[in-house]
Amino acid sequence: MRILLTGTSGQLGRSLAKALRDVGEVITPQRAELDLSDIESIAPYIQHCQPDLIVNPAAYTAVDLAEKEDEVAYRVNAEAPTILAQEAKKMGIGLIHFSTDYVFDGSKSDTDGERALYKEEHVCAPLNVYGASKLAGEQAIVNSGCRHLIFRTSWVYSDFGKNFLLTILRLAKEKPELNIVNDQWGTPSSTLFLSDAVKQVILQLQDAEAHTQTTATWWQQHQGIYHLTPNGFTNWCEFSQRIVEHAVRLDLLSATLPKIQGIPSSAYPTPAQRPKNSCLDKSKFRLQFGIELQDWDVALQNCLQDMASSMKSPGAAN
Repeated sequence: MRILLTGTSGQLGRSLAKALRDVGEVITPQRAELDLSDIESIAPYIQHCQPDLIVNPAAYTAVDLAEKEDEVAYRVNAEAPTILAQEAKKMGIGLIHFSTDYVFDGSKSDTDGERALYKEEHVCAPLNVYGASKLAGEQAIVNSGCRHLIFRTSWVYSDFGKNFLLTILRLAKEKPELNIVNDQWGTPSSTLFLSDAVKQVILQLQDAEAHTQTTATWWQQHQGIYHLTPNGFTNWCEFSQRIVEHAVRLDLLSATLPKIQGIPSSAYPTPAQRPKNSCLDKSKFRLQFGIELQDWDVALQNCLQDMASSMKSPGAAN
C-alpha cells in the first residue's frame, strides 16, 4: 500500500510517519514538494504519486492567529482538503482526514451529574475561524463523495513542536507559580495515541482487502466522521498538574514544583474564543473498529516516558 502522508513537519504528521512505516510505503513530501497553501500544486502532486491512500493530518492550527489570517486558515483547512477529496474520488482511493473538537461551540451542559458529550451528529457551531475552517474542510470531504474517514480529535500534544505539554514543562522550570484556565473541559490527545489508533484502522482496511471484502465494501461500511481521543475528560489546569507530577516522577523536572492554580477563561482573554466544553463521545469509534481507547492520563504518562527514555539514550543530546 502506497500512503501519501501530508504535514510531516508537524507533530501529528511526524508521529504518523513513524507509526505507518511498517504498514506500507509511506510518501512523506516536505513542504517544498507539497505545500497545502499552494492549492494549484496539490492535484498534480497526487497524480504523480499515485497513492492507494491519503492521510491528511496537515492543518493551519494557530487558533489565535487564524482570527487575522483567515484566508490562509481557510486555504489550508478547507480548500486543500477539498482538492485532496476530489483527487481521492477520481482515483477511487480513500482519504483519512483529521478535524477538531472546535467545530462545536461548547454550550452543551452537564445534566444530573453526567458529563455532557458531543456526538458526531450534534450540530456544529464553531466559535472561531480555526473551527469554522476545519468544519468547512469536513463538509467538503463529505460532499465530494470520496471514500473517507474524518477523525475529530482534541488538545493534541507530543514531544515535538509547539504544544501545551512542552509549554508547561518549560514554564515549570522558569516560574514558581502558574495560573491555568480551569473552566474549559476536554480530552488531551497525544500523537502517539492517535497514530497507533489510525495504524490499527489501516491494518483493518488491509486485512479486509486481503481476506474478506472488497475495498469498496469496507469503505461503504466504515466511512464517515468519528470522534477520536483517549478516554476521560479534564480541564487545562488539571492537565497541567498531571504533566508536572508525572514529569517529576520521571526526572524530567526537579522536585521543586511550581504552584498551579486555576483561573477562569475570563481572566485569560485570547483573540479566539474557545469552547467551554469540548468533551467528545467516542462510542461510535469503539463500536465500529473494536479498538479499546486508553485513558488520557495513561496516554500522557506514555508520552512522558518516551521523552525520559530518549533523554537517557546514547546521543540524546544531539
